[in-house]
Amino acid sequence: MSDTLVINEIYASLQGESTWAGLPCVFVRLTGCNLRCSYCDTAYAFSEGRRMTLAEIRAEILRLAQPYRAASASVRAPGPPASQVALPLVELTGGEPLLQPNSLPLMKSLCDQGFTVLLETSGACDISGVDARVHRIMDLKCPSSGEAEHNRWENLGCLKSTDEIKFVIGTREDYEWCKEQLAARQLHRVCPVLVSWVQPLSPAQQHRALKPAPPGQTPLSRRELAERVIADALPVRLQVQLHKIVWSADQRGV
Repeated sequence: MSDTLVINEIYASLQGESTWAGLPCVFVRLTGCNLRCSYCDTAYAFSEGRRMTLAEIRAEILRLAQPYRAASASVRAPGPPASQVALPLVELTGGEPLLQPNSLPLMKSLCDQGFTVLLETSGACDISGVDARVHRIMDLKCPSSGEAEHNRWENLGCLKSTDEIKFVIGTREDYEWCKEQLAARQLHRVCPVLVSWVQPLSPAQQHRALKPAPPGQTPLSRRELAERVIADALPVRLQVQLHKIVWSADQRGV
């Protein structure tokens, strides 16, 4: 099965995060992850999924994208960088897409078809093999995730100005760590930097495999995070998860 991927779900929605937030997007959620972050809200993708060929995946993406193409061959919307992009976007997410090697040829083929392709990745896998046309949105795991030791720092040297770095922040310790990395590594000079608040998991999202946050962490509210970003004049974009505002926080397929 050399041309297959294990897929958890494929669906059309609005991009909920990153500098692309609010734009129509087809999401391809891959099964499997090598991390167990304390705040993970998609633990169902650790193992649930079915095997699909790359041709089947592309066909489903094209089916979901068809209304936009049918409406107008020139439908355009503003997107970063300051260019025009065809809608809908396509994002590979997970789980961790890069654990499955065939995610690389899938992204390349989607770029070849004219899609604007985004990749959500944990930062624990090598991103150097990803097609240069793909916009990589890469986490740097903060202390409260329980997985900070898995940050693959070599990836920073692979990032382009069209990529994005994301810090998911749930505690004061996370915030201070983020601030230290920004200052020491001048990350904002590499690409846009996002900070996202950890929304508490609903009972349905809690999974026994998730790691507990390390002891001694002090929770940080969303408002406190916003006020600290302002007070410290951090060169970052504070983001909220749009899909969790529009729909319930634990709803799938949105």
